[in-house]
Amino acid sequence: MPMISDTASLAAFCQRLKSAQFITVDTEFMREKTYWPILCLVQLGGPDEARAIDPLAPGMDLSPLFELMADTNVLKVFHAARQDVEIFLHLSGAVPTPLFDTQVAAMVCGFGDAVGYETLASQLAKARIDKSMRFTDWSMRPLSEKQVQYALADVTHLRVAYEKLVRKVEKNGRIEWLSEEMGLLTEPGTYRVDPATAWRRLKPRSSSPRFLAVLRELAAWREREAQDRDLPRQRVLKDETLTEIAAHHPSDTTELGRTRGIGKGLVEGKMGQAILEAVKRGLAVPESECPVPVERVEVPKGLGPVVDLLKVLLKMKCDEHGVASKLVANSADIDAIAADDNANVPALHGWRRDLFGDDALKLKHGRVGLGFCTDGRRLRLIPSEPVEPCPAQDAAD
Repeated sequence: MPMISDTASLAAFCQRLKSAQFITVDTEFMREKTYWPILCLVQLGGPDEARAIDPLAPGMDLSPLFELMADTNVLKVFHAARQDVEIFLHLSGAVPTPLFDTQVAAMVCGFGDAVGYETLASQLAKARIDKSMRFTDWSMRPLSEKQVQYALADVTHLRVAYEKLVRKVEKNGRIEWLSEEMGLLTEPGTYRVDPATAWRRLKPRSSSPRFLAVLRELAAWREREAQDRDLPRQRVLKDETLTEIAAHHPSDTTELGRTRGIGKGLVEGKMGQAILEAVKRGLAVPESECPVPVERVEVPKGLGPVVDLLKVLLKMKCDEHGVASKLVANSADIDAIAADDNANVPALHGWRRDLFGDDALKLKHGRVGLGFCTDGRRLRLIPSEPVEPCPAQDAAD
């Protein structure tokens, strides 16, 4: 069975892979009861062999694996890499580099938004992926041969998919597009959670600066507590309890004890005191330093049809160029462009502007229009002369 359970075998395998131009990588992990993911299995595929590595084996030292992940002469190919990369960054302190994500490449090549591995393996490697063990508890030992073979399928077919995707990207002249996206995946800041910004994960019910200041301190405390204790955030304190405390900012244990969702043991213990201290810090923040919510762009009245037209243009351009629309712009980006020609959104920068942004602004200002081709089945841009500004709408409208 292709399972590596000792450090010596791992070192020998990693040494063999150092001569490979690229390797395929996947992981299996558990995270239901912890803050940090528990690495249960690593699958590596090379030119001639694929093996599963058991990180939970007694005495296993993963240093040879981490050295391979840091080897800049070997490209590491993942599919939907973010969670895998987060694990390697946490355990080794470094992002695997260089890195290639086949899900991102598939989006660049027009396979749709967030295409799954099964779809990619089917279309590019002509392989049928058995997902009957999707919910396997990978922390249980021993693993059966069927489980290991199932896990290895996630890296064996990935080799073929990668090679075909690279050819497509090169043929389409989109290496630069892809490099920009891979740059984000290799930036450690993409994966690190700053406790000071943890409050943004919540959905505050109030935009009061003082409420947000207290919420920021509470969320930062909870994030550090969850990290230190290796517990999910919700196991430390639920979101709704956190916002409830921020709204009423209790000053003592009696007031804190009235908060729904908090037990007496928590109130009277160290955590209760830590919560009250976080509340005090939030109340002490100067008014000028209180956080403000990220304001969602409000589309001015009357611009709804403009937004709809820009969405049609986005779909048309992405279909025409064979790229996933999600990679070019999202709904918030479209709203921002409709409201502001100089909106700071990706769609108005770099290759996205060339593909969509410039034409979006032309359409918005009447310099081009949308019309059907003679076959009546496709849309195209039609040059047009800008029309006079529309008369102002009646205030009562």
